[in-house]
Amino acid sequence: MGMTMTQKILAAHAGLPEVKAGQLINASLDIVLGNDITTPVAINEFEKAGFDSVYDRTRINIVLDHFAPNKDIKAAEQSKQCREFAYKYDIENFYDVGEMGVEHALLPEKGIVTAGDCIIGADSHTCTYGAVGAFSTGVGSTDMAAGMATGKCWFKVPSAIKIVLKGKLKKWVSGKDVILDIIGKIGVDGALYQSMEFCGEGVSSLGMDDRLTICNMAIEAGAKNGIFPVDDITREYLDARTQREYKVYEADEDAEYTQTIEINLSELEPTVSYPHLPENTHPVSEASDIKIDQVVIGSCTNGRISDMETAYEILKGKKVKKGVRVIIIPATMAIYKECITRGYMEAFVDAGCVVSTPTCGPCLGGYMGILASGEKCISTTNRNFVGRMGHTSSEVYLASPAVAAASALTGYISNPKEV
Repeated sequence: MGMTMTQKILAAHAGLPEVKAGQLINASLDIVLGNDITTPVAINEFEKAGFDSVYDRTRINIVLDHFAPNKDIKAAEQSKQCREFAYKYDIENFYDVGEMGVEHALLPEKGIVTAGDCIIGADSHTCTYGAVGAFSTGVGSTDMAAGMATGKCWFKVPSAIKIVLKGKLKKWVSGKDVILDIIGKIGVDGALYQSMEFCGEGVSSLGMDDRLTICNMAIEAGAKNGIFPVDDITREYLDARTQREYKVYEADEDAEYTQTIEINLSELEPTVSYPHLPENTHPVSEASDIKIDQVVIGSCTNGRISDMETAYEILKGKKVKKGVRVIIIPATMAIYKECITRGYMEAFVDAGCVVSTPTCGPCLGGYMGILASGEKCISTTNRNFVGRMGHTSSEVYLASPAVAAASALTGYISNPKEV
């Protein structure tokens, strides 16, 4: 029996001719990632284990993004610990305030992650990098510590779900709607410890930002990773960014999948995930009576330049509904700067929005947008669990930048086609 794309990458990094689902392997790592919340824990474990060196200072990445710029004393202490570790071991890819960004937008932008890589990150949305044809998954801080020291990590080889994409997305429908639709179909544990492997002629109609968004939320279906094939769009993206050679892996024709799901992109509509699970999805047409208090456009899911462009197209020359707070967060400093150059910032501010430096803040209820009791937020982030963005009685509705921006103008969850 042949291997899936993910299985081929894992086999190569384990030095094995083949692997099978369920097999335990010890694989070499190309990239290890941590942020300002998870890295301090990893540093403590690193030191407790007696390690006194890192396996490769150029392959370890530490990004201060969750509570940076620091929101309080504890966040400041965590960032300080990260800085001291990075300086001690001369970590090449250490990103602090002024040059940081939301990690899962920053690493692809910098060309740090490439096709064929085996990547771990002490953050569950590390699965984002499957968009460039890498095996990429989230791990705990202890695994991060071992990875920094040894360049190795143990994995159980995942089985896979084949997701065949057909057709082409309509105006105001995006990768966020694709992944919300899939999660709505299979549930938050529908891909538990499996690889979500995307293929089909519809892939060629998706830009890299759409693919990054889709893979980012693979974890919300319980998946070990999500992954796209490497095509001309991927190569153009990587060749413009990375200096490293990369290797392209393709699934075998006789690769085994636990199931096959077909998605017709041309049939999808703007989709909203209601509280309190990403699987609770509805077409935006069913949500028009839901009044909102806050809008968040940003995060590792939807803070890229195409997301900013979508928000701009809808908000320019208009005013946010009185009583609605709108927070827009470009995901990296380069995107922030591009928004200035294109005139997006002025349009956002004129519309009545707040624009923040890159941060994960509101996504995890950290800061820059905490909800009070009973408040409702429509957000382009990736999770809407109880209390995710603040008070346990608040509600988070997940949607695309187009739906979020349209809702900002009306004060109700709205279809971007109708504003």
